[in-house]
Amino acid sequence: MVDDADDVRTTPRLLGRLGPGLVTGAADDDPSGIATYSQVGAQFGYALSWTMLFSFPLMAAIQAVAARIGCVTGRGIAANLRRHYPRPLLAVVVLMLAIANIFNLGADLGAMAAAVELLIGGPGLLYTVLFGIACALAEIFISYSRYARLLKWATLSLFAYVAVVLSVGVPWGEALKALVVPQMSFDRSTMVALVAVLGTTISPYLFFWQAAQETEELRRRHVKALCLTPATAGPELARIRDDTLVGMGVSNLIALFIILATAATLHSAGVTQIDTAAQAAEALRPVAGPFAFALFAIGIIATGMLAVPVLAGSVAYAVSELFAWRTGLDRPPAEAKLFYGTIALATLAGIVVNVVGLDPIRALYWSAVLNGLLAAPVMAVTMVIAMNPRVMGRLTLPPLLIVGGWLATAVMAAASLGFLLL
Repeated sequence: MVDDADDVRTTPRLLGRLGPGLVTGAADDDPSGIATYSQVGAQFGYALSWTMLFSFPLMAAIQAVAARIGCVTGRGIAANLRRHYPRPLLAVVVLMLAIANIFNLGADLGAMAAAVELLIGGPGLLYTVLFGIACALAEIFISYSRYARLLKWATLSLFAYVAVVLSVGVPWGEALKALVVPQMSFDRSTMVALVAVLGTTISPYLFFWQAAQETEELRRRHVKALCLTPATAGPELARIRDDTLVGMGVSNLIALFIILATAATLHSAGVTQIDTAAQAAEALRPVAGPFAFALFAIGIIATGMLAVPVLAGSVAYAVSELFAWRTGLDRPPAEAKLFYGTIALATLAGIVVNVVGLDPIRALYWSAVLNGLLAAPVMAVTMVIAMNPRVMGRLTLPPLLIVGGWLATAVMAAASLGFLLL
């Protein structure tokens, strides 16, 4: 991408401080995530809404660690692994990340196409192809500064789910009680739902993306990696903290509203089984009316347009850093052909998942399996990198992030083990 002179100075002050963290958090509420949260709300009502409060500090801590690695070292997670740790470890991590993201890409593109079918009819497969092409072309050919702003403003689409909640009747007393007073049954279905929520909320591709975007921001603003100027790092680390807290807060808030919306409508109407985001939208039509249905469906499309480039981009960063290729959305395509080629191939592979007729539920299942296997080890490696003075210089993790990051890692390890045993 060619740099663009126009920048965030034209945006409001607060929004100008937000960027990689906000986009990363919003991308977590992709169509596959919407399907998970919809199923939780439909099956359990408000009972598991507390998981959004529980997962927020864990998600914020590990994403802040990932962002700190990118900003302090000027390199992404995979590049730091390549420089300081055994190459086979990196190769396994990148391979699993790529496969998981391709399945997730396929499921998200399919969900976006299904939402358009619900709204206007027409050939779903054609919509899938068009969405994939549009996302890839935008990521490759729009200038980075403009593209970053587009992604940032696209996060506003998430508030379609706030509008859905406001358009249906929610018993707020019951909902707020369930939010702050955890309800937990230790039966298999509840444990599966808990693992699914954690696996959807804390995903490895988000670590790679946010770290890489922090390196992009350094280049865009012509700022040195913080390890080279540790004495002046305070304001930048404060920006990362605020950006990450807001981004993960928005992500979990929207997930909560999706749970509330489906609990107030589908669960109350006895609809307890949802397999895809499009099914959730369709089920809302007779229960909550055409307005809520349309908002939900439009939200699926908009969040997909945000998430698909993040999924493809995180693969491209990881693969390019594995092979030491030139990376960066701020570079023209001619200067980073292999990087942009990987974006195109990852998106194409997501389209192929739909063309070959792979069941989107099965695609999501295998994506969840791989993410479950990958999350805890990648989080552990991320923590080790961020605590290593050889990598981070004087800016290793403060005690609060050490505790938060390792706690998040332990919780994800337990969730991953639970997923495999359930």
